[in-house]
Amino acid sequence: MQTFTELGVTDALIKGLVENNIFDPTEIQRKSIPYLLKEGFDFIGQAQTGTGKTMAFGLPLLQKIDTNNSKVQALVLCPTRELAQQIAKQLFRVARYNPSRIFIESVYGGEPIEIQTKNLSRPTHIVVATPGRLIDLLERKALSLTDIKTIVLDEADEMLSMGFKDSIDTVLKQTNGQRQIWLFSATIPESLDRIIHSYMEEDAYKVQVDIKNVVNRDIEHQYVQCIDAKDKLTTLLEFLRTQGKGRGIVFCKTKDGTQSLSKQLIARNYSAEAIHGDLQQRDREKVLRAFKNEKVQILVATDMAARGLDITDLQYVIHYQLPDQLEYYTHRSGRTGRAGKKGLSISLVTSTEMKRLKTIESELKISIQKIRRA
Repeated sequence: MQTFTELGVTDALIKGLVENNIFDPTEIQRKSIPYLLKEGFDFIGQAQTGTGKTMAFGLPLLQKIDTNNSKVQALVLCPTRELAQQIAKQLFRVARYNPSRIFIESVYGGEPIEIQTKNLSRPTHIVVATPGRLIDLLERKALSLTDIKTIVLDEADEMLSMGFKDSIDTVLKQTNGQRQIWLFSATIPESLDRIIHSYMEEDAYKVQVDIKNVVNRDIEHQYVQCIDAKDKLTTLLEFLRTQGKGRGIVFCKTKDGTQSLSKQLIARNYSAEAIHGDLQQRDREKVLRAFKNEKVQILVATDMAARGLDITDLQYVIHYQLPDQLEYYTHRSGRTGRAGKKGLSISLVTSTEMKRLKTIESELKISIQKIRRA
């Protein structure tokens, strides 16, 4: 197993990693970091959420910044405000011991653009942005891409599925000829393949991490077979009664599902809140703050709303409804069992969902144990 030192990461950044309980490089980090530190060419990293992608591109980005130049030198584009906030926070934490300060700003919709414009008027080396807000700032000339050396497209397939293709096109056209692109994506659909062929070098270096190698082995996977939707609620309540003050996340597929379930839990005196993509930014942040501060015990979430969440000491994750995409099962489950602690991932499935569960078990090469009900 290679160390971060052997990959070429500086002692100052390693000190920041250790302080954040990151000790050993993941597979995507081992495959990406040496190349990104040394080469000035385009790069494609195919890996799911939860594989350590942020540090795979973040460490080389931080290490390549010229702190004598106060202009924006790197741009990270990602699909959601939560992920933008999370990436910026992680980069800031890891860079805190760098000999010269690296200035990082995150910009996203849902916050006053005037405040973000003011923040960008200060020295800024790295901007982490959602595509829509970035275009707004460029149109206001609040941000210049003239000195950009590297553009990271994180969760590129997700950005395209959310309708950001035109924004990505605009940014890549504006910076053509002066930058390298580091693209990270779980999948390479046809729409993303067109962007790769349009804007990236033909010999772009590509690495791939098999989803079968990214499942956290500190997580125990279980399932309960339920009769119907009503029985799922009964099963969930039975489980919650065994957890005392333990905190966790319950995942549903839809906004309506999160709202309905959270109301049912609140009616039974559980401290629960729903979080989904249609919530206003300040409401989402209020819910997340309450959950992180342990004022809320149970978060009922959609997959999109849970992207970028990094909350410690979660005892369990419940798949109230199984996700459609395989990587979301890994992403959901990975909210528990963090920093070397044990976690529990439980799926509540009806007979019609058993086939989907067996596919997840087979594809991820994990054992999902059946729980016998009393």
